[in-house]
This record gives sequence, C-alpha cells and structure tokens, in this order.
Amino acid sequence: MKYHEKKKALLLLADGTIFYGKAVGGKEGTAVGEVCFNTGMTGYQEIFTDPSYFGQLMVTTNAHIGNYGAHTDEVESDSVKIAGLICKNFSYEYSRPDASMSLLEFLNNNNLFAISDVDTRALVSYIRDNGAMNALISTRVDEIDALKEELKQVPSMEGLELSSKVSTKEPYYYGDENSTYRISALDIGIKKNILRNLAKRGAYIKVFPYNTSFEEMEKWNPDGYFISNGPGDPEPLTDAITAAKKMINSDKPLFGICLGHQVLALANGVSTYKMHNGHRGINHPILNLVTGKGEITSQNHGFAINKEETEAHPELEITHTHLNDHTVAGIKMKEKDVFSVQYHPEASPGPHDADYLFDQFFDAIKTGKN
Repeated sequence: MKYHEKKKALLLLADGTIFYGKAVGGKEGTAVGEVCFNTGMTGYQEIFTDPSYFGQLMVTTNAHIGNYGAHTDEVESDSVKIAGLICKNFSYEYSRPDASMSLLEFLNNNNLFAISDVDTRALVSYIRDNGAMNALISTRVDEIDALKEELKQVPSMEGLELSSKVSTKEPYYYGDENSTYRISALDIGIKKNILRNLAKRGAYIKVFPYNTSFEEMEKWNPDGYFISNGPGDPEPLTDAITAAKKMINSDKPLFGICLGHQVLALANGVSTYKMHNGHRGINHPILNLVTGKGEITSQNHGFAINKEETEAHPELEITHTHLNDHTVAGIKMKEKDVFSVQYHPEASPGPHDADYLFDQFFDAIKTGKN
C-alpha cells in the first residue's frame, strides 16, 4: 500500500468556526462554496457529478469514501460539479474488481480539491443547528485572516442563478429517433439518469438550454414537456418560469423534478424559500397523499415551495409531503396533466419507490395522443 503524504488543511465556515483535517492526496489548494451534507451510504460518484450540487462543498456522512473506486459509467454529467469534498476517511485503495480507477484518480482528473480526517459527525451536527452557510476549505492553515476576507466575497446561494453554469449550450437529442414519443426537456441542470428513464419508456428527447423559449421548444412538436433538476435559487430563472407558464397553457403533459418542481410552482404564483438545511440523501421518507403509501426517496435540494400558498391555490393540489418536516414534496394541477416532485424518482443508486412517476407521465402522454 502506497504511503500518501497528508498536508494540513482546514474548513472555515462563514461564522468563523474552523474544523481541521488533511488534504487528500497531499494536494495543495483552496475551494469555496455553500457547505452541505449528504447522508447516502453509497453513490458518492453520482453525488459528485450531479449538476444540482454545483457550487457546493460536499460533506459525506458515511465514514469511508472511495472504498469501491470510480467507474466511468456511474456519472450524472460529464464532469464533477461539487466545489470541493469534505470527508472523514478517504480510501486510496479500492476493492471493486470492475472499477475503472481509484477515487483519487477520478478527483485528480476533474481537478477537485478534497480534505479528509475531519470530524464530520461534529461538523454535520453543527450545520444542522446553525444552517447551511458559505465555507472554504484550504491548505493555507496559517492564513486565517486572509481566508476570512476571501470567504466574505463569496455570494450567498440565496438569489444565485446557477443553471447557466451547468446547462447545455446547444440543443441535443437523446434516445432512439424512431421512438413512439417525443419530449422537449428544459435543461436547468439535468441528470443523465433522467434521460435514461425517459428513453427506456419509448421517448426521443430533445434537450434545450436553460433559457430557451417555449416557442422554440414547441417547434419540435413534442408530445410532452419536462423541466429538470438543477442548482441554485429558482427565483432568478425568469426565462424558465415564463416558458413553464406557456407549457402549462399548451395543455400537453408536463413533468418537473426538483428545481423543475420549484419552477413549476413559481409559474403558478407560488413562492419559494431557502431552507435552514436542505434534504440530501437516499433515505428520505415521503407520504403519497393520493395513495396513502409511504415512499423512501433520494433528495437533493436546498430550496422548497411555500406550503400555505400551495394549499390556498385553487388550481393546485399537494400530492406528496416530506414526513420529517412536512414540507411540500409533490404537487399537481387539478385540471391539467401537470405535476412535479421535489425529490428524484430516477435515483441511481438509491431507492426506486418513486419511479412510477415516469410511468404516470407517459400514461398522460399516451392519453393525450389518443
């Protein structure tokens, strides 16, 4: 087993609190972003490549990260999207026979700075009590005052538009062009597994940039519309909100996931807010209010929609609620085939309790075509 030199490193929170650790791979560097934590026991590679995490420093609560290496197929986008990684034990060696490389190689290939040997139990407890906030990780452990000044310049996640950083620059196609159905998807940070789930159900998808107009998406003559997940605050996405209003008025089926769920709510005049701590993990309990059944779900969001406004809205119905804090986890329009969820039915890896939502979307499309 190769010896890895570990340089001293630290995590500096916006309120001045400091946690100490070591730089992974002996690398020197500094990374900034909003600190958040994910409670998943597996799926670290999918987490790191999820566009919804763009601009965030990820704390992994699982004690060991890297023990099964990295695989070229287990990604949700073309590159790492988190701003930096914070963990307890980083595994330089891996035991999975079909892994493509070690996690260290994967992080180095993506130029990601990471620190380990941090007391993540204490850190997560602190974040839970004090809320998500901006933070900085660095090997410049003797420059605390300078780092504090740098951290002050980092913009708050609230009000921050990030979809433009992760969305496709040009439209592209996904799936078999001879498929039965055509879907126009608005990419505000779309995950690859969403496209896989749409395609395997018989859809040919055209994926459009985050600021595409409804008129441009309509030209493709789709059977339905989809609004993806993504990072940042939904309120600055004025183009997406305008497009969503017109999608609703088109009377074609519309499905939104995560940030797409929030955009759909805003299109209906329901406000959103930044949560004290978001939901990030693969074991979040949801109650389906339509069926009365519970679902274990994968979630990744730091914003939510206003529950009171949704309940009072004459055209909306709450379909799912989060059992831990009773936030809104799903909505639908009463007179249209328009619905959305705050969680990820395409979870990979993760629970598959909610993948019926894709079937529900296609049932609406089939009905519309007939």
